[in-house]
Amino acid sequence: MTIKEIFGKATDNDVIAELKLHRYTPQPDVEAARKALNPELHGINDPITRPDKKVKVDSDNDADSAQRVISVDGESVNYRTEKVARVSLAIQRLIINRAVSFCFGNPPEYNSTPINDVERSIVKAVNHILYDVKSNSLNRKIGRSIFGFKECAEYWYTVDKEHTKYGFNAKHKLRCAIFSPEFDDKLYPYFDETGDMLAFSRAFSRKILKSAIDYFETFTADEHWLWANGANGYEVVPGYPKPIAIGKIPVVYGYQSKFETEDVNKLIDRLETLLSNFADTNDYHASPKIFVTGQINGWSKKGESGSVIEGEDGATMQYVSWQSAPEAVKLEIETLLKMIYTITQTPDISFDSVKGLGAISGIALKLLFMDAHLKVQDKREIFDEYLQRRVNIILAYIGKMNTAWEKDCENIVIEPELVPYMLTNELDDLNYWLTANGNKPVISQEESIERAGISKDVNMTVQKIKEQTASENSFIIGEPQIDGDA
Repeated sequence: MTIKEIFGKATDNDVIAELKLHRYTPQPDVEAARKALNPELHGINDPITRPDKKVKVDSDNDADSAQRVISVDGESVNYRTEKVARVSLAIQRLIINRAVSFCFGNPPEYNSTPINDVERSIVKAVNHILYDVKSNSLNRKIGRSIFGFKECAEYWYTVDKEHTKYGFNAKHKLRCAIFSPEFDDKLYPYFDETGDMLAFSRAFSRKILKSAIDYFETFTADEHWLWANGANGYEVVPGYPKPIAIGKIPVVYGYQSKFETEDVNKLIDRLETLLSNFADTNDYHASPKIFVTGQINGWSKKGESGSVIEGEDGATMQYVSWQSAPEAVKLEIETLLKMIYTITQTPDISFDSVKGLGAISGIALKLLFMDAHLKVQDKREIFDEYLQRRVNIILAYIGKMNTAWEKDCENIVIEPELVPYMLTNELDDLNYWLTANGNKPVISQEESIERAGISKDVNMTVQKIKEQTASENSFIIGEPQIDGDA
């Protein structure tokens, strides 16, 4: 169905129903995503799936805290509620944070080969726009939303403000907003049979005074629509539809089919159960217990040194302790952790894991993080297309703001590229480039002083170094001096 056919439906409610219809993937389970990311919502903290224990007590003991229960045969029994250990772990959040850091710890590179001054100016304008919207933080927020909630979208729009920051006299500035299930947005991309996005919509609510109003917003290549849900259903908000000047949908949409931790959530649940059960066992056995046989007539006082305990003939006392360490539990915990990291391609870079590595070469570092970098390569299926569409939208806006550049904006090629985060051995990298450059300097003296970060005034430091070098390399030929006593 074409856009014209969609908006030709009888009522606004029919239009909205049709726009929702062509979302071919189910809406993400936001509640499940939030439960995974928030340790307080994990099953281990649910009193229904892991109830506290009821411990039978004597009527004279714990009278204040005991709860009396009448059994079926009429017998009165006292119980005390014993809270169980609940160890919840923020492993899902850690996995997503590491994935975001490896994808966007280094900002993406926007590769281009401008062939004239106009194209070079366009590249500078694109970079300035990305800087203005704080694209480094924007990328991380988008990555975190896609990994944690399966999808995200960004909307590019203009605000009225005259300036020359883009290299020409502009009357507008570009801004970017994020749409995400994390913020309770419901996203509805509308794709045709060939996979092209004909429209993009989102449903959201806004609280006005004490009541919440539901809205439905749609972007096409030509128009921006907004409906509000009232007594008669959805009706177009006054002032809409608004024209879209760039001739394309000003929205970038990204989606992945699974939550980033979906394959390991059950393993994490099992790990939390093991640790909680082990904590309960420690609570019971950690304090020393004494097993007594026979009659004990006298106990030593607390803190008394050289004490004597008096007992009848044949009485014995001994501490109760574990005869063997819980190796099976330890092995399962270690195995679970290993499988969680392996399945999600997350490197274990905790202090205990890396403290024994010492100084290793650049090649060894690359091998150490190879699995994480392979994961970044997999994510390119999402972000190559995502970032490319972002660039195309920015170029379309630049072409409309400066019509003299419009043709060049259509022809220029700017290709985004993810640069996986990597710890580097700087000496190895420097030797590599020195060898490639025939052992000649690869940066200027000014650049080296600036990167060192020691000098407060780079230009003055360079000047002083030149003066000192000139002084060391010069000599003065003067008249010979005659000793007066000669």
